Amino acid sequence: MLTQETNPTLLQTRQHFEVLDGLRGVAAVAVVIFHFMELIKPDYHDNFIAHAYFAVDFFFCLSGFVIAYAYDQRVRQMGISTFLKLRLIRLHPLVVIGSVIGLLAFVFDPFSNLYQKYADRIIPMFITSCLMIPYPLVKERYFNLFHLNPPTWSLFWEYIANLVYVLFLVKINHKILWLLTIAAAVALAFEAHRSNFLGVGFGGDNVMGGGYRMLYSFLAGILVYRSQWIIPSKLGLVSLSILLLLSFLIPFSKHTSGLVDPLVLIFYLPFLVALGAGATHHLVYQKICKFLGDISYPLYMTHYPFIWLVLSYMDVKKPSVQEMVVVMIAGVIWLILFAYAVMVLLDIPLRKYFTHRLKRGWTKS
Repeated sequence: MLTQETNPTLLQTRQHFEVLDGLRGVAAVAVVIFHFMELIKPDYHDNFIAHAYFAVDFFFCLSGFVIAYAYDQRVRQMGISTFLKLRLIRLHPLVVIGSVIGLLAFVFDPFSNLYQKYADRIIPMFITSCLMIPYPLVKERYFNLFHLNPPTWSLFWEYIANLVYVLFLVKINHKILWLLTIAAAVALAFEAHRSNFLGVGFGGDNVMGGGYRMLYSFLAGILVYRSQWIIPSKLGLVSLSILLLLSFLIPFSKHTSGLVDPLVLIFYLPFLVALGAGATHHLVYQKICKFLGDISYPLYMTHYPFIWLVLSYMDVKKPSVQEMVVVMIAGVIWLILFAYAVMVLLDIPLRKYFTHRLKRGWTKS
């Protein structure tokens, strides 16, 4: 017998906001371009997409909105255990897949012998990556919390946000939510002042900055949904993609980023989520939105090991900027196709398998 916790009807997801799905994909592609550009132009002042790290904050804000939309009215029925299992099924297969890809790229990198220096610690590096336990180790490459697959740092905070949501945030009233969001905005502004920008959270020397970014943006997303700040408009995927990209294309300046970054995160990105939720859905873009939404997470979680390979290649071959631009364009296209293949061949089958197991009664009484 299935308990009420595992009633299959409670496992069905609600409909998607198609334009928001599309924007999530646009943001994921921007992240890939940003990481290539970090190699081509390490100085953010010369990087045309220097603020694409805002994409992570957009993901956090969108996550808060979608989680509140999908689960605010269902958590009490399904229970904490089922909620957490559903989130694990949705997120964790790609955490492990990305770790495996990262391990293979690190060990078999044809342009670098860095692996040899850390060979005695490769097993704990892999295990901690799969379990999302921060393990900042490789100082030669930016002291990432998760060297094998650096973007996992944001998933680490996403998991914490989901846990805090189901244990606490789902129960709080609107006034407390407002107070928490304001307090988080203050913490975010403090971090921007301290670090002089908000592209932080990925490394062992700036880990708490990621917590502040997640805390505010996730709360802001919940607030947008619960306040019903859904702004009806005739804007569609193209118009809103331009508005999102404008934030990524803000020129970087060490003199202004400490002020500009928190303003964009606190006000502009939640505004875009509200606009996207109320945007007109054009049937001509339906498949594009679905494709972008579908590949956004696989692309985000599988691309970085190949960025490491490109960095190793650059260290050895010293290619020109023009050559690297060609590598970037070809690389972005290839990584999108690779992410799609990973999604179809691995991620979707694994999620279907575990969801089927859950429906059959993982939490029987």
